[in-house]
Amino acid sequence: MFKHKHPYPPFIKSDTKKLIVGTLPPPRFTTGDLLEKDVNFCYGSYYNSLWLYIDKIHDLGLRYDNSQEAVEERKAFFIKHQIGVCDIVDSAEREKIDASDIGMQNIMLRDVIGYLQKYPSINTLLFTGGNSKNGPEYFFRKHIKDYNIKLELVSKVTPKIHQFVMPKQAKQSKQRVIKTVSLTSGSGAANIAIGSNPLYKQLKAKNPKFNTFDFRVMQYSEFI
Repeated sequence: MFKHKHPYPPFIKSDTKKLIVGTLPPPRFTTGDLLEKDVNFCYGSYYNSLWLYIDKIHDLGLRYDNSQEAVEERKAFFIKHQIGVCDIVDSAEREKIDASDIGMQNIMLRDVIGYLQKYPSINTLLFTGGNSKNGPEYFFRKHIKDYNIKLELVSKVTPKIHQFVMPKQAKQSKQRVIKTVSLTSGSGAANIAIGSNPLYKQLKAKNPKFNTFDFRVMQYSEFI
């Protein structure tokens, strides 16, 4: 059984407003066996595509390699745009060493609500996937039961948007409401769901060159 430990602590600053919440990077980031175009940082897998979307949206010209410069480029972007990362899975075990969420067993979750309490400037959670089993929203829903928190649906149009009220803390004068956005996953499996999306079909009909990458860039650009 492979012990899949998250290699990175949460990346959060005192003024962070949006928090990206995923599960675990591929096992090679735990073992340190990075590929040539991988970056040794959150969402550093070249095949994850999150940074490709961000790069396209903001025209950053990012590096894709194992250098420290590539890491610093990404940190600088997050800091400038007040974005942080707190993946919800701290560790899991796997019989098969791959990056599938469904293959995770004996899962240990991070205390995301605890981080929200520690960093009061955060007002939005960006899930890199929906409520499918072992996805980030799925785990978050399990996690918040311990705090007696419930998600309230705000918009059921993809990407789905919910909100919830944080437990009141000492010296807190008013309710703190957090918005959650369930972005379409960057995984190849999510391409099937995109293909059946009415908006995607409409845009594809207008422009046959429009693809699933373009669809994600369009979606993510509203939130990142």
